[in-house]
Amino acid sequence: MTERGADPLDIVEGTLEHDLPYYAFGAGEALVVLRWFTPDHANPTGLERRSELKALEDLGRSFRVYAVNRAPHMPAGTTMADIANDHADAIRKQFGEAVFVLGMSSGGSLALQLAVDHPDVVRKLVIAGSAYTLSEKTRAVQRDYTEAVAAGKRGAHLQAPVTVDSKLEQALLVPVLWLTDPFLRPEDPQDMLHFAQAEDSFDVGDRLGDISMPTLVIGGDRDLAYSTELFRATAEGIPGAELIIYPKAGHIGTFTNKRYVDDVTTFLQGKTVQK
Repeated sequence: MTERGADPLDIVEGTLEHDLPYYAFGAGEALVVLRWFTPDHANPTGLERRSELKALEDLGRSFRVYAVNRAPHMPAGTTMADIANDHADAIRKQFGEAVFVLGMSSGGSLALQLAVDHPDVVRKLVIAGSAYTLSEKTRAVQRDYTEAVAAGKRGAHLQAPVTVDSKLEQALLVPVLWLTDPFLRPEDPQDMLHFAQAEDSFDVGDRLGDISMPTLVIGGDRDLAYSTELFRATAEGIPGAELIIYPKAGHIGTFTNKRYVDDVTTFLQGKTVQK
């Protein structure tokens, strides 16, 4: 592991085993956060970092937060199980024991794969804005977007169907995303494409019953990327899992909900979460 730097949140950055980029802050027991879908397999900077920290920084009051990304230069044909193998190795080497794991959006896919394949590294599990598989709409949008960008075309506007609900809002958003696309390009679009391909075939629905660690599933009832039915099916398939659905919350709204940090903290600390 290597570390460098500091800032007002006392954030340190580095790499774990298998070149997994991470940044860490806070104090307390280790909480590994598996990050949502990211254009680059790197630590975030600028607006991306500020947006992400809005969902994470308050967790640093109770935990030592390690926000971990996938490794750069991901080969074609990589599976979610391959990615979970690398993360499990990194957790074993860095911590030497099972840790709390929070998977956000696409990070939730990875967290579930980690839980079914490597239960020894997950002490408690929180799945937020994610489920045991992608919805068909999200799978199609993610595929179209990453393939377009990898081919050197504009693709940001293709995400509109999972960003806003109404046809009017989508019609207004599409040209904005099209115009801003050049400013959102990843350094290596193949990383984004290969991760999307791994998540495209991800489905642990028939293995949820094997998850033995305490688990909390959190979702929003207006999430356009995942349905409430998928959140419920994920929680119901995991023995003893708890489920929280935030009313009037979309995908990003799940992570910015005023209850989110308290619910995650309460669950991981072994207290009763508010339903």
